Amino acid sequence: MTRVRILIAGLLVLAACAAGAAERVVAPGAGALAEAVAGAAPGDVLILAPGRHDGPVTLNKPLTLDGRGEAIVDAGGAGSVITVTAPDVTVRGLELVGSGSSHEGIDSGVQLTQGATGARVLGNRILGNLYGVDIHGAKDSLVQGNTIVGRRGHRMNDRGNGVYVWNAPGAEVAGNDIRYGRDGIFTNTSRDNVFRDNLFRDLRFAVHYMYTNGGEVTGNVSIGNHLGYALMFSHHITVRDNLSLNDRDHGVMLNYANSADVVGNLVRGGQEKCTFIYNAHKNLIAGNRFEGCGIGVHFTAGSERNALTGNAFVGNRTQVKYVGSRHVEWSLEGRGNYWSDHPAFDLDGDGIADSHFRPNDLMDHILWSQPAAALLTGAPAVQLIRWSQASFPATLPGGVLDSHPLTRPVEIPVPPAIAALEADSSPDWGDKGQIDDAFDPLAAH
Repeated sequence: MTRVRILIAGLLVLAACAAGAAERVVAPGAGALAEAVAGAAPGDVLILAPGRHDGPVTLNKPLTLDGRGEAIVDAGGAGSVITVTAPDVTVRGLELVGSGSSHEGIDSGVQLTQGATGARVLGNRILGNLYGVDIHGAKDSLVQGNTIVGRRGHRMNDRGNGVYVWNAPGAEVAGNDIRYGRDGIFTNTSRDNVFRDNLFRDLRFAVHYMYTNGGEVTGNVSIGNHLGYALMFSHHITVRDNLSLNDRDHGVMLNYANSADVVGNLVRGGQEKCTFIYNAHKNLIAGNRFEGCGIGVHFTAGSERNALTGNAFVGNRTQVKYVGSRHVEWSLEGRGNYWSDHPAFDLDGDGIADSHFRPNDLMDHILWSQPAAALLTGAPAVQLIRWSQASFPATLPGGVLDSHPLTRPVEIPVPPAIAALEADSSPDWGDKGQIDDAFDPLAAH
């Protein structure tokens, strides 16, 4: 009976709050916003009139703060513009500017603390703050439809992230346009998050996973970043239907990432490596298109029990870089991958080439381990070695073998508006005057 009474009492409190909720208009003025928050009742909607309102402000009770697209909150360079410490708070339709510059304090446009369960940050313009939105322990929060423009300091690693997720199970980041700053979304020590339908430009990493398990990264677009989707020290992530266009170093990187599904993604142009698989195990990599990179897939450091099937490797200077003596089969249940440099027949018309494909030979291994040997690439002796290996497969070293290569590539369309952004992209790293960190993506976090 005690539990029933507590439940009934809680429902009565909620009903009373709902009955007493009111809309209140807050005019600009010194201290007016903080005063309105202090005097509001739980459940109230504070409508900020057009103009500039003073921050920083803390929302310590369930409230809705609504700027209707015409109000600005300016923290004046101190702390976070809006800090949320209570559950069920909504912040929408505001322009948020003027955070402080403390990484220790994670000065942000909006900071959601552990008490901000179920917070909603919707349709705001969050401009020039150190961090955009800090989801710091706020479970089941939603950050959706915001424009987040970070800072453009000289060193990218000294900037803050567009959205920082720390220990916030169930948090969702969807439909945001995130540009400049350090990483678009950086998640650390969390689980079961959803990052979908976001646009990332001119960043270090578009999405950066560290020690975050479960969850999904779907339908996102990364254009002109150093690296698209970095999955590091995490497991059981779904990475599906994302685009990486004109990113500099890698489109997708798996570094100590296990049991992930990487499916239906397009990585195109600009990358040193479309995909980098480093000490990553038991991943499904299927139905992706890797096109126009220096290396299609760099596969190294003992990665085992990965399944690669239905992918298309199109026009990469080197389709696969794998240095090792083991034989690795890249097909699954009789279905391999498409290779644009595989001149094969398909006499029975089943979509499977009549001959297997081996992307690397002994000379490739020599050239990777001894770069100076590239001077001998056109020498008759090198050509004789390659002819001998093609004619006598028993002389081939271990490496990648596709026993069932496909004759048609997977097609992944790019919407015209996104293709236009790709064509017009001019990222900072292309400007030699913008001296950035010579960072190693395996070590930089």
